[in-house]
Amino acid sequence: MPVTTTRLAIALVLFAASTSGALAQKKYDTGATDTEIKIGNIMPYSGPASAYGVIGKTEQAYFNKINAEGGINGRKINFVSYDDAYSPPKAVEQARKLVESDEVLFVFNSLGTPSNSAIQKYMNAKKTPQLFVATGATKWNDPQNFPWTMGWQPSYQSESRIYAKYLLKEKPDAKVAVLYQNDDYGKDYLKGLKDGLGAKAASMIIAEESYETTEPSIDNHIVKLKATGADVFVNITTPKFAAQAIKKIAEIEWKPVHILNNVAASVGSVIKPAGFENSQGIISAAYLKDVSDPQWSNDAGMKTFLDFLAKDFPDANKLDGSVIVGYGVAQTLVQVLKQCGDNLTRENVMKQAANLKDFRTEVLLPGISINTSPSDFAPISQLQLQRFKGERWELFGDVVSGDVGG
Repeated sequence: MPVTTTRLAIALVLFAASTSGALAQKKYDTGATDTEIKIGNIMPYSGPASAYGVIGKTEQAYFNKINAEGGINGRKINFVSYDDAYSPPKAVEQARKLVESDEVLFVFNSLGTPSNSAIQKYMNAKKTPQLFVATGATKWNDPQNFPWTMGWQPSYQSESRIYAKYLLKEKPDAKVAVLYQNDDYGKDYLKGLKDGLGAKAASMIIAEESYETTEPSIDNHIVKLKATGADVFVNITTPKFAAQAIKKIAEIEWKPVHILNNVAASVGSVIKPAGFENSQGIISAAYLKDVSDPQWSNDAGMKTFLDFLAKDFPDANKLDGSVIVGYGVAQTLVQVLKQCGDNLTRENVMKQAANLKDFRTEVLLPGISINTSPSDFAPISQLQLQRFKGERWELFGDVVSGDVGG
């Protein structure tokens, strides 16, 4: 074979190899291109849980920052976020719109247990990731039956088991009254509390009251629970109703040990509106740093977060815990997309989300990290107890795992 022919043959082989390599490297599903990653989101920007809407606004601000810095592997994030007013039928409508009309690559951090429950089967039938849902229901960790759905925050059952451990140790003869939202979210917390109390649940829990999100006020429920003589109040409510409960307890001079679920522990959207003077001694649990806690004043991660607020989201209320949630989950998604590289298929998005090893956003508490695997879709399973004092939360005790399996 002449030299030139040999060179040509070699060149063709090398070209074919490089071309197939390039083709192998870049894989896209609907919603991803060389320049864009289109992501869907559903938030309650209106309705009874509208206090959480700031999570979506924080995510938009963070993705704008990422885009201004060049995007992820050269691709800009196109974040399409719709309001469902915390209404499951509306969530179904918005999910269909995102998947079928907007053609997003996946739906990210859609908020609310009722809303996500309503779209879970649809998202899995469509084989479209329902990623890092903004709810701690235990059901999101079910990769065998729902391989396209994954949570992010600690599960509600994990959290309430930690409260149960605390009560069994510190107040084993407690008379517990529980107020919970009458849906999957409220019932999940209640189940975790009962499971955590074990054989003592039947004797310790003396009253259970549920409320509907359509109720304008929960004052009558608080009055009824006080009348039971309970000395511990477990408050399983979203921000609007949590603030109402704190105010009413003070007004009727009921003084139980008050345990408040993490999803309503925001200083900015719950505690401050309810009154600092009414909130002293409330116990909750945390997995993220609190801006109002001076121990983080020289913390590098907190400084980075505050710099982000100052430059990219100046309208945010830095005391609102939902802002730091939005920031932390957005950082986690960016890590997943970086791991995806040029393989932006829906299947690979889920594969990378299920392959996070000791990942830490800048705002997680020390000792807490994000870990997932193909058989574990619960990224965060640790929390630390905290007590409200003065105008801020004070952490106490050790970081505790509330693993439902453990």
